[in-house]
Amino acid sequence: MWAPGQLTLQLLLLLGASCARAGAPRCAYTFVLPQQKFTGAVCWSGQAAAGRAREAVNASEVAALRVRVGRHEELLRELQLLAEADSAVAGDVRALRKESRGLSARLGQLRAQLQHQAGPGPGAEPAAALALLGERVLNASAEAQRASARFYQLDVKFRELAQLVSQQSSLIARLERLCPGGAGGQQQVLPPLLVPVVPVSLVGGTNVTSRRLDPAPEPQRDQTLRQQGPMASPMPTGHPAVPTKPAGPWQDCAEAHSAGHKRSGVYELRLGQHVVLAWCEQQLEGGGWTVIQRRQDGSVNFFTTWQHYKAGFGEPNGEYWLGLEPVHQLTSRGDHELLVLLEDWGGRGARAHYDGFSLEPESDYYRLRLGQYRGNAGDSLSWHNDKPFSTVDRDRDSYSGNCALYQRGGWWYHACAHSNLNGVWHRGGHYRSLYQDGVYWAEFRGGAYSLKKAAMLIRPLRL
Repeated sequence: MWAPGQLTLQLLLLLGASCARAGAPRCAYTFVLPQQKFTGAVCWSGQAAAGRAREAVNASEVAALRVRVGRHEELLRELQLLAEADSAVAGDVRALRKESRGLSARLGQLRAQLQHQAGPGPGAEPAAALALLGERVLNASAEAQRASARFYQLDVKFRELAQLVSQQSSLIARLERLCPGGAGGQQQVLPPLLVPVVPVSLVGGTNVTSRRLDPAPEPQRDQTLRQQGPMASPMPTGHPAVPTKPAGPWQDCAEAHSAGHKRSGVYELRLGQHVVLAWCEQQLEGGGWTVIQRRQDGSVNFFTTWQHYKAGFGEPNGEYWLGLEPVHQLTSRGDHELLVLLEDWGGRGARAHYDGFSLEPESDYYRLRLGQYRGNAGDSLSWHNDKPFSTVDRDRDSYSGNCALYQRGGWWYHACAHSNLNGVWHRGGHYRSLYQDGVYWAEFRGGAYSLKKAAMLIRPLRL
């Protein structure tokens, strides 16, 4: 029988010989382990085994470090939350300290008051006074707590409302980006403000320009209107007037009148290189008036484009618009005056006279230039002074929306109109519409009353 030590040594030799025969790498170290755990030799294979060991160690260390870093991040987040909570607690502590100082001051005042009531000397505070003081302190503390709780509730509600407003603002901005209004990319806006339904002059209001230039009291004005009756207007009655063909063409109706043509009708006027037809009123207030606009029966649609308003449309012996460019050509020759004639559905007439009238060129969008007002219709055009002309396809008004679209016409809109003589001709006077789009003059019958007749006449100013 082999001794245990000899048997172990022989087994180690046999294993070493088998490794050498198989071409296996030589063992760097040979360990002889206790017999109860291992029965053979353990080989450690040089660099490859060492590399795998180092990789295993590095991987385990990296995993451990990741775990530690994760724990540190959790701790940092907890510390951040604690810091935020501490800042809030610090604010509350400061508020409580301030409140405590106030209560201490109040307590001192009450103590002094009680001492004064109880009399001088130490120990003069009676038990009842101390009890009353304690009760007051408790009441004050309870009131302070209720106020603090109420303040906290209001603060929470305020934060919720502020968050809601912020969300709504973001939503509105996103909707405005997604839903642009109109072909020009403008945002959709609310309709313009309405002018008074009843004229200001009939409800005790004042018009600064009218009062300065027409000092007659309101009752006298109404009486004058009743005495005046239907206005003398350049509007054809009965069958359409036959166009007159006197020698011409003329520079304007005033030149034709000076040449002896006293009959009202359609005349040819030369404006630059073009000849246009216009109605000349030769019998009203000395004659020589060129009618640049007329409404009388609703036969012409005035809700049209810039090019139509520029060149003119309609028929001179009926409803028509002479044209922005022809009017600019006329008024650029010298100073002109403007006469506006109005008539309601009861046959009552009114007029507004301006001692200056001209239009700037198209490069300035035919901007309106007006003089001083006088008359009995009320001044509803001076508000539009110095404003460019606007149409549905050329929005030049002062309003964020398109006044021409709301008023359904073309005019020197501001934001939007005190007069709208190129609006929709509604039959019967008072009308119902989504917007104030009638033929109105706000100071005469108001913005919700569509006039039956309206005309605009100009002539050279006689100095």
